[in-house]
Amino acid sequence: MELLKHECGVAMIRLLKPLSYYEQKYGTWAYGFNQLYLMMEKQHNRGQEGAGFATVNLNNEPGTEYMFRERAEGKDAITEIFSRVRREMGGELYMGHLRYSTTGKSGLQYVHPFLRRNNWRAKNLCLCGNFNLTNIDEIFQTMVEQGQSPRIYSDSYITLELMGHRLDREVERNYEAAKLLGLKGLSITRYIEEHLDMGRVLRSTLSAYDGGYVMCGLTGSGEMFAVRDPWGIRPAFYYQDDEIVAIASERPVLQTTFNLSTCCIQELQPGQSLVVHRDGSVCSLPVQPAQTWSACSFERIYFSRGSDAAIYRERKTLGEQLVSQVEKAVAYDLENTVFSYIPNTAEVAFYGMMEGFRRQHHEVRMEKVAWKDIKLRTFITGGAARNDLASHVYDITYGSLRPYEDNLVIIDDSIVRGTTLRESIFKILDRLHPRKIVMVSSSPQIRYPDFYGIDMAHLEELCAFRAAIALIRERNMQQLITDVYQACKCDPMGQNHVRRLYAPFTVDEINCKIVGILRPEGMQSPVELVFQSIEGLHRACPQHPGDWYFTGHYPTPGGIRLVNRSFVTYVENVLGLKL
Repeated sequence: MELLKHECGVAMIRLLKPLSYYEQKYGTWAYGFNQLYLMMEKQHNRGQEGAGFATVNLNNEPGTEYMFRERAEGKDAITEIFSRVRREMGGELYMGHLRYSTTGKSGLQYVHPFLRRNNWRAKNLCLCGNFNLTNIDEIFQTMVEQGQSPRIYSDSYITLELMGHRLDREVERNYEAAKLLGLKGLSITRYIEEHLDMGRVLRSTLSAYDGGYVMCGLTGSGEMFAVRDPWGIRPAFYYQDDEIVAIASERPVLQTTFNLSTCCIQELQPGQSLVVHRDGSVCSLPVQPAQTWSACSFERIYFSRGSDAAIYRERKTLGEQLVSQVEKAVAYDLENTVFSYIPNTAEVAFYGMMEGFRRQHHEVRMEKVAWKDIKLRTFITGGAARNDLASHVYDITYGSLRPYEDNLVIIDDSIVRGTTLRESIFKILDRLHPRKIVMVSSSPQIRYPDFYGIDMAHLEELCAFRAAIALIRERNMQQLITDVYQACKCDPMGQNHVRRLYAPFTVDEINCKIVGILRPEGMQSPVELVFQSIEGLHRACPQHPGDWYFTGHYPTPGGIRLVNRSFVTYVENVLGLKL
């Protein structure tokens, strides 16, 4: 499939014992850095545009640096930032981030963590996260009305400034309380740092937030926190013992880094924060009331590493559930059918599909038909030349099936835009001259944009949407476009009106139209698409019901508003209509 820019990865470590303890036990002053590096490398799948880390040393003297940050861009950013590590950067608090852009903005200024400086330790704030907010416009306007003037318009930077403002107020509240107690000088500083209420800061910052997020932060005085959105859209896991507290976006990261069993890892609950105070005490605090559980199903299908025991099992189930549809697509001629997969994320679903056939006592032929090469680069600016190179991202195993005799069933995890199918995969598979290509997706048709962290925000990019619009035009149903457009403008918050565009058509009708859209000119082999059903998705991933990209059922008001706005933009900017 074409690469999605998607959720970022977070990693945090709090050392709970004196630094000398780790140097003596593990033989290095850099124990915290080593573990953070492993956690980030194990989540490299979540971000290859940039990386950064931050550390806090609680014992450095005034006049010396105590809060460090390093950031870099590019696929080798992890290696680059850790090559800059110096002994004085070591401390008790560590935070790392891997970035995939969800806004289309690039540059070092957009690489996490973000840092807000102040001479008061407690007012220093470092923030990173895996999030995308659907109501950032409203939050920005609220800040402006308060008299603030943010220098950068991005949800990360705006969150840093808003939370920093709330942190300032919390420090000042404790300052006044300390003065009333008659404290002076450093006694006031100690009082502030010992009584800082991060729960209050987080609640006042996030009370109006709409979107999917896991936000992580450090203060210069030693507070560490992670907070999850109240719908549980974005994932977060943590582990605690007498030596460390560690937080990551994926469970296997903690298992591998710290050699743990699954039962040792806990999941951060929706609307909750995990706070580690300066003194090392740990607590879970409510930040927002939990809402309808909407954990992202795309995490299970594609984004997360398949080394998680539950995800591995679910991906196999997704593949197994497609057996009957695939049998029908090849007219039950398994003897003359070769099975394969698009590397690499669909491999586990392929295993599941093969097990499903074997359970039915079918002997099936498996081959590694497709190979994914390294990303090809070109300095040629011509579009035709670039497209020609793009067609060679994948290669085939010549002789892997009998030309004009064998069907080829090939599974992928999802079909989003269809660009890679059209420009590369279909062209290269056609060279094998299969009697028929059955292209299988272990996920359902992706019909709607995601606004909670995945970079597929434009309706017209989705091949299922393009297919529905093409069918509407073919059948002279253009009035439906007008009606939906007007409903989106008049009632943007009420419901997802875009769902009405798909209602007149069956899944098979849209499948056939997608084939027509994606089939490259000159291709000879017949093609049929097979998609996972919505029911099959929920059977395979019962604990992750978030399915808005497939069904249009957005869990938050902001998601509904943005999908309706997206259709209005499509009609006005792409179709060139203002009705």
